[in-house]
Amino acid sequence: MRAPSSFSSFSAFSAIVLALGALLPSFGLAAPRAVLADAVVDLRTPAGAALVGAEWRFLPATITEIDHHLPGPDLKPTGAANRTHDLTPRAGVAGFDDSAWEKIPADTLEARRGSGHLSFGWYRFSITIPTTIGTLPAAGSTVFLELVADDYAEIWVDGQLPRVPGSEGGAFPAGWNALQRVLLTRDAQPGQRIQLALLLANGPLSDTPGNYVWLRSATLDFYRPERAALGEIVKLDVTRLDPGLDAILPPAAKLEKLADGFAFTEGPVWLPTDGGHLLFSDPNNNRIYRWSSTDGATSVYRTKSGYTGVDIGAYRQPGSNGLALDAQGRISLCEHGNRRVTRLEKNGVLTVLADRYEGRRLNSPNDLIYRADGTLFFTDPFFGLPKHATDPARELDFTGVFAVRDGKVTLVTRELTGPNGLAFSPDQKTLYVGNWDDNRKVVLRYTPDAAGRAGPGDLFADLTTEPGADAIDGVKVDQAGNVYVSGPGGLWIFAPDGRRLGRLNGPEHPHNMAWGDADRRTLYLAAQNGLYRLRLNLPGAGATLLP
Repeated sequence: MRAPSSFSSFSAFSAIVLALGALLPSFGLAAPRAVLADAVVDLRTPAGAALVGAEWRFLPATITEIDHHLPGPDLKPTGAANRTHDLTPRAGVAGFDDSAWEKIPADTLEARRGSGHLSFGWYRFSITIPTTIGTLPAAGSTVFLELVADDYAEIWVDGQLPRVPGSEGGAFPAGWNALQRVLLTRDAQPGQRIQLALLLANGPLSDTPGNYVWLRSATLDFYRPERAALGEIVKLDVTRLDPGLDAILPPAAKLEKLADGFAFTEGPVWLPTDGGHLLFSDPNNNRIYRWSSTDGATSVYRTKSGYTGVDIGAYRQPGSNGLALDAQGRISLCEHGNRRVTRLEKNGVLTVLADRYEGRRLNSPNDLIYRADGTLFFTDPFFGLPKHATDPARELDFTGVFAVRDGKVTLVTRELTGPNGLAFSPDQKTLYVGNWDDNRKVVLRYTPDAAGRAGPGDLFADLTTEPGADAIDGVKVDQAGNVYVSGPGGLWIFAPDGRRLGRLNGPEHPHNMAWGDADRRTLYLAAQNGLYRLRLNLPGAGATLLP
C-alpha cells in the first residue's frame, strides 16, 4: 500500500535532516538517561525532613577583608603583601558548631534569605538513614542529594568538598539555577549519619540582582543497589586459546559500558584521588575527559588538550593521546597537534618534557610510560600529523621510541614503522612496544639501559596474518607478566613466554587500556566511541615510581 503524500513528504524531510545531522560535528555528549528513583524524600517538607531527622539551619556568610600576598615566581601567594577578601565562617568542615544558628522550618526553604546583591549564605543539616523509606528497605541502597539552588551552590558532604578540575553539577555549580546531584553513599545503613553544608551565592556575580538566596528544590533520591549501577552490562565474547586464561579471567566475567558519545577514546589513566577517577583522551575532539567512579559522571577535564593552531581544521586527531602519571601524581600527556610531550603541573602550568630530538621536531607523540626510576618512555609515530607520513611539516625521517631522563631525549629504537602502545614487565627490565602497521602487526620487546638506550628488539608476538582491520595499539602488562595487546580482532592476552592465551571482544574495539580501582584488578578500556571496564583475577603491573 502506498503511503499518503504528506507522510511521504515528511519521511523525505526526515531523511534529509538525519543525513545532515550525520555530517554535523558533535559538540558534546548525549544527554544522560534519567533513572527514576525507588524512593524520594522531599527535604522541603516537614514530613520528609522528619523521616531522616534533618534540622535545617541558616547563617548569612560575611565578606571580610584579610591580609594576603600577591603571586610570586612560583605562582603561589609568596609575593608582596596585599589585602583581599574572604568569607566568614568556613562552615563546610566536619564538626563545625552550628548550634547557635537560626533554625528554619523545612517548608520555608523557598523563603528569601541573606542580604541581597553580592551575598552568600550557609545552610547546614544532617540526615540519618532510616530503616525504610516508604516500602523500600534503606539498607544497601544508593543515596543522592539532588537540589536546585538560587543561584549557585557548593555542597560539602561530611566535611569534604572534592576539588577535581572539570567537576560540575555535583558539589560545584553547573550553571545558573542548575540541577546539582551529589552521591552521598552507595551502601546506606540504617542509623548512618551524614552531615551536609551548602554555601549559596546570589547571582549573576557580574550583574548582582537585588534578590536573595533560596532553595528551589532539595531531595534525597534512594535507589536499590542494582538500579544505581555505574555501567551497563554488555556482551563479552571470549576466545579461549590456552587454559592459562582461566587464571586471569573470572568464569562469570562481565564487561560494563560506562560512557559513550565520544569521537574516539584513547590514552586512559587511573587517578586514585577523590574516590578514584579515570582520565582519557578524545584526540579527535581535542579534549581530555574525566569519568568518576563515585557517581559515574563524565565531564571535560581539559579542553584543547593537544592543539590550538589556526589550521586545526586540517587535523584528524589534534588532541592529546596517551596519558600517564609521574611519581608526584602529575599528569603527562602526548600532544598530537603540538608534537610534544608535556607535564601538567599542580598549579596548572604546562612543562614541556620533549618536543625535539637532535634539534628536529618530533612527529606526533602517541603513548608514554614511566619507569620506576622516573625515566619517561614514549612512542613517536606520524599518526597525528594532517598528512601522516607525507606531511610537509615532518622534520624526522623516521618514527621512533624515545626516553627522557634528566631533560635529555634519547633514542631507544627506530626500527618500527608505527610505534604505538608500550608497557614494562613487572620487574621493569623489559619494554614491550606495539607496531601499528598493516604489513607488520607485531609486538617487540627491548631491554633499555639506565639512559634508555636499547639494541634491536626481539619478536614477542606477531598478529600480521590475523583477520581484522586494526594493527597493534595499546599494550598493558599484569603483575604475573601476562601481556594485553589491542590488535586485529580484539584484545589479545599473551603469557610471558608469548603463548596466546585468549582474545576478548566487546561491542567496540578496545584501542587502549588502564589498570584501575584500589586493587588494580579492573581493566578500563578506551574503545572507539565508548568507555568500558572488566574485572579480572590478577592486578595490573605498574611502576612504584621513585621521586
